[in-house]
Amino acid sequence: MASQAHYSMTINGQAESGMATIAVINPATGGKIGEAPDCTAQQLDRAVASARQAFPLWRAAPPDERGAAMKAAAAILVENAEPLLRLLTSEQGKPHHEARREILGAAHWLNAFADLAIPVEINEATAERRSETRHVPIGVVAGISPWNFPVLLSFWKIAPCLKAGNTMILKPSPFTPLTMLRIGELLRDAFPAGVLNIITGGDALGPMLTVHPGINKVSFTGSTTTGKRVMESAAKDLKRVTLELGGNDAAIVLPDVDVDAVAKALFWAAFRNSGQICVASKRLYVHADIYDRFAQAFADYAGTIRMGNGAEQGTELGPVQNSLQFERVLTIIEDSKAQGHRFLTGGDARPVGPGYFIPVTIVDNPPEDSRVVQEEPFGPIVPLLKYDSVDEVIHRANASPYGLAGSVWSADTSAALAVAGRLETGTVWINEVQYLSPFQAFAGHKQSGLGVENGLGGLLEYTVPQTITVRAPVTACAL
Repeated sequence: MASQAHYSMTINGQAESGMATIAVINPATGGKIGEAPDCTAQQLDRAVASARQAFPLWRAAPPDERGAAMKAAAAILVENAEPLLRLLTSEQGKPHHEARREILGAAHWLNAFADLAIPVEINEATAERRSETRHVPIGVVAGISPWNFPVLLSFWKIAPCLKAGNTMILKPSPFTPLTMLRIGELLRDAFPAGVLNIITGGDALGPMLTVHPGINKVSFTGSTTTGKRVMESAAKDLKRVTLELGGNDAAIVLPDVDVDAVAKALFWAAFRNSGQICVASKRLYVHADIYDRFAQAFADYAGTIRMGNGAEQGTELGPVQNSLQFERVLTIIEDSKAQGHRFLTGGDARPVGPGYFIPVTIVDNPPEDSRVVQEEPFGPIVPLLKYDSVDEVIHRANASPYGLAGSVWSADTSAALAVAGRLETGTVWINEVQYLSPFQAFAGHKQSGLGVENGLGGLLEYTVPQTITVRAPVTACAL
């Protein structure tokens, strides 16, 4: 059904087809499942014009009214979750249960931000003067979302953007455009025309968006390399930017843990969504006292996991999403093989057959300067690394240009907190990983990003401060 469906962009509340299209591939089969419109420069201009025209009325709408529209949109997502999750699996590859969680997560983000209020800061309130700082919407926002969580990470942008009173032009990844196109079709009556526009296109469309003079802010999620280009192009007319970029998250396992329990938890921390998560645990540092036992438990558990087509019942891990990423992960595996690294699982041969499947690959204590440790693979491969002291492991964990997130695992919460406070990352989890909430700030340190997503800070990213000061009228006796 999906391969025969027609997908259209949403511009000014109306369907827009493309003069050209881009093919969308099912990563589990390698077969084409549909086509997405390839937005032209003229269509982009119309999308920007419609967003600019809609902005004054949307901005003027009471926050509760904007929130009500967002809740109505959330209800539409929940009502259509079943067909949406199947479409998402077909283009992204993740199992149905993960796709369901993503669709419902997007609805949760809409509902949460619908009720989030922007405070007014009172700076001074005296008989002589009142000064307050408000936070007002920026204007037209371009949202650029990635292929690993194409729906949820789109709504990380849409929800705060619309609640703050802005209008949006959302561009999903060309690898996974179909589900967001379908959602755009479903939401055409949820918001006034022009408030939410969804466009798709190839590699040329992103740069066209970021340099467009009618765009006031760009919110981008993706690689650090591309994020730098986004920031550079946005600087030409001082567009605001929020950048959620790469990470090489370290998990630090202290020697007092329950080895079997933590090995299982960290398997999913590393390999959920086949490792294609910005905050996946990508470097696992395990104390020397328990390293061998942990490595055995970790590899044993990996052997129980079923990888396959996400549409098939019982599948726990799906494929790498696209051919470019597939080849990149393979080069890292091949580099480890060439360097003589030992593999606890995987790494034996180049995968064959349809689909972009790479078996779970665990590298046994490779050197710290190896590619598998220093680079973000963004796929189903992880190094286990042995350490001897807390000071040593903190130094190794922090010796990275990235600082997105990390985790500490210990039976002693105080000891874990002491380690967590020394990590140079925007988020640190203790005895869990990847807990994310619309109510808590998510931000990267160093080259992992700029700005904040989620929480009040994430909402304020879609505003600019405006301070208004009122002095009491000057009277004749005061002259």
